[in-house]
Amino acid sequence: MKPATLPILPLAAFPAPEATEPAARRPYYVQRLQTHAARFPGVSAPHAHDFYLLLYITQGGGTHTIDLQAYELRPGALFFLAPGQVHGWALSPDAAGYIVFFEAEFYQRRYPAGRLQGYPFFDPGHLPVRYLAPAETPIAPLLGQLWAEASPPAVPGDEVVAAYLFLVLELAARHYPAAPAPAAALGRQQVSEFSRLLNQHFRHEKTVAFYADKLHVTPNHLTAICQRVVGHPARDLILARVMAEAQRQLRHSADSVAQLAQALGYDDASYFSRPFKKHVGITPEAFRRQR
Repeated sequence: MKPATLPILPLAAFPAPEATEPAARRPYYVQRLQTHAARFPGVSAPHAHDFYLLLYITQGGGTHTIDLQAYELRPGALFFLAPGQVHGWALSPDAAGYIVFFEAEFYQRRYPAGRLQGYPFFDPGHLPVRYLAPAETPIAPLLGQLWAEASPPAVPGDEVVAAYLFLVLELAARHYPAAPAPAAALGRQQVSEFSRLLNQHFRHEKTVAFYADKLHVTPNHLTAICQRVVGHPARDLILARVMAEAQRQLRHSADSVAQLAQALGYDDASYFSRPFKKHVGITPEAFRRQR
């Protein structure tokens, strides 16, 4: 039976390349983006984490979708995600950069807990990305030093890793305004909550009214908020989430199209195949043959 909700991946799901046993697990993970994407290709599909994430792009492009909203990946893009946020990406073949994961406790052992929660980029009212001029920020060199400190043949020094991480977070915070506009902050918070609910219920609940009721707003209000914040109405976002899961299953599962349709809440395979073809451009069977 398939899981009812989107998996929330723990840090242990991303062992360092040299880790050979659970005892070798660290409360952080630092890797070049190109290496990470090659080692864990499945993370391009929508998923969530129970830790904090930082992503910096030095080369290439693509898109990074966070809580239903797509952002451009380009050199100088600096992304932050808090635990529980849903994201996925489509990277160009030449995409490069750095990716950092860390658990809250790793930061809080050394620095005030309130400071971590107070960073603007971990506030859903702020955008999760800043586009920095690559030649005008010390963040890229710091991330390079952080990666070197955390990677073999170096013997990782947790205190030094934590210090580099602290510097990166502090410098990044300077690029954010003191507070987002109230209306924009509320809209992004509502879309973020909609994203969380959608990933819990998309297999069986596909109406805007269901999610609007959970959010204590009207369907028209939810549609308008999604259109303003994400650029698409709520109905389209629900269908896109269902079809993203359908494509993932068609690539990685041996289940028949009829079984997949049933798992996604469709009583008949034809009721699934028609919207799939309209959304993706080809039938589920043709899509599977492209694997």
